[in-house]
Amino acid sequence: MRPFYRLLSHLKNYKLLLAGNIACNVLMVLFSVVSIPAIIPFLNILLDQQPMVAEAPSSALSTNNFTEYVNFWLSQVIAEQGKRRALMYACGAIVVLYFLRNLFRYLSQFFLAPVRNGIVRDIRQQLYEKTIALPLSYFSEERKGDLLSRMSADVQEIESSILNVLVSIIREPLMIVGALSFMIYVSPSMTLFVLGLLLFTGLVIGQLGKMLKKQSREVQQRLGALVAMMEEGISGLRIIKGFNAEKFQSEHFKKENNAYRRILVRLLWRKDLSSPLTEFLGVATVAVLIWYGYGEVQKGGLTVATFFAMLYAFFSMIEPAKIFSSAYYNVQKGMAAVERIESVFNAGLKIEERKDALPITNFNNCIEYRNVSFHYNDDIRTALQDISLKVPRGKIVALVGASGAGKSTLVDLLPRFHDVINGEVLLDGVNIKNYRLHDLRALLGIVTQEPVLFNDTIFNNIAFGMEHATHEEVENAARIANAHDFILETENGYDTNIGDRGVKLSGGQRQRLTIARAVLKNPPILILDEATSALDSEAEKLVQDALDKLMKNRTSIVIAHRLSTIQHASEIVVMKEGRIIEQGSHEVLMKRKGEYQKLVKLQTF
Repeated sequence: MRPFYRLLSHLKNYKLLLAGNIACNVLMVLFSVVSIPAIIPFLNILLDQQPMVAEAPSSALSTNNFTEYVNFWLSQVIAEQGKRRALMYACGAIVVLYFLRNLFRYLSQFFLAPVRNGIVRDIRQQLYEKTIALPLSYFSEERKGDLLSRMSADVQEIESSILNVLVSIIREPLMIVGALSFMIYVSPSMTLFVLGLLLFTGLVIGQLGKMLKKQSREVQQRLGALVAMMEEGISGLRIIKGFNAEKFQSEHFKKENNAYRRILVRLLWRKDLSSPLTEFLGVATVAVLIWYGYGEVQKGGLTVATFFAMLYAFFSMIEPAKIFSSAYYNVQKGMAAVERIESVFNAGLKIEERKDALPITNFNNCIEYRNVSFHYNDDIRTALQDISLKVPRGKIVALVGASGAGKSTLVDLLPRFHDVINGEVLLDGVNIKNYRLHDLRALLGIVTQEPVLFNDTIFNNIAFGMEHATHEEVENAARIANAHDFILETENGYDTNIGDRGVKLSGGQRQRLTIARAVLKNPPILILDEATSALDSEAEKLVQDALDKLMKNRTSIVIAHRLSTIQHASEIVVMKEGRIIEQGSHEVLMKRKGEYQKLVKLQTF
């Protein structure tokens, strides 16, 4: 139940709206309940059984006195104006009561709408903020499509299954209690039949609800897998087409899609059972009430009008009971989505900042990896083992090695995308865990191997994370990155939208935009993973020139794939299977005729 209480905790932000909703629900129920005995005078007049009261009742407040007062007033109207006028007044009272009932019913929904949608907005916002705060290691264990499903489908499921029935959870029980109170007042013995039905129905619905919750969890998991397949299919479309795998991928998706349909159908079968089951049990009870009530009328224990009012009260309970049982099912169904979202909220951040973390604004001396070892989560294989490396200020260190040697893992430790298992990473002699995380990352510029761009304008992509950058500063950064000329050739210059992941640009243009972004940030430390994608000679020359400008007068750690970059590095670090096996300048390492020489000859950086 903890996830459900967490969900309800969002209500505190909407206290006034919620109070308005509850007040309107109470008034709606009040007028609904009052409308039940209001039909008694109407029926009495029609059946010519209206009791004639000659004297006004006492002024004491009680249900009996109120009934006697209504009877006295109607007696006066009948005596002075006739039964037709009295019937008109009775009908008018019923119309007014139903108008007020439906007015407050609408107002309750009016107040609830911003509450319901506001909570969905808050949950989605918190889920997004939590997601981007999670460490990179979390995403190696979870499918991206499944996370997208939780942020979209699961959040929407909460809105439709739980928040949509908030009004039912409050209003329908009040309506049932009000109708039951009237029935108990009129005939306690007849009411026992109703209570017996409600108890039996509650047991049946409770059992089905448990089954529904379990199946709902499976449905949401299947949907997450389905969305993950969609995302993978769109992202890998080039490979799917290139390998003529459209049919294979389509069959794979069809299998998953059919599995989702089957379990969803079974879920809906159970869910749709609640309303007809409740109605059937209600009709069965009506039959018993009619049989029992007939005996009471014959014995004189009830008038015909009062008996019909009892039946009306019971029918007034059937619809709320149906709605409430459906609401119970929906809550059980939605709880599966709540628990899936809660699992994201409960995921540990792992990369935590100390409360007494130190501020840092400059880099003055040296980056040092001291006896660093690292492995990914439950993977027993060591990604880095006993790494010791110093990167002096202003120097360029090139990391080379075959794929899987640990180069990317090594550089990911510096911005604390991961934390070391053993050893420590130092910046100016201080463990980076002691620094404020925001300050530490502010010192770093990162250019990834695969350009990361967003579906936005060129200007906003270059100025990403730097809200106060001026147009002049962005343009200057683009000039340094050799991007200004091609930007001016686009449709709207710096205001041109580049599409999803920069799809409207060439590979070289995308790389130059990411370089311009790093130039604009102007960090003292640069982490560069050179692109290995094939570019034409002109594009490669422009990119290489932009990188040379970017690295000038900066401390750079480069995962190098170009021989030109490696040769100009202050020091070359050769890695293999998570270890540093060679270290030195290009000339020194070539003379050793070791692993580095093999990599150079094979051009496998």
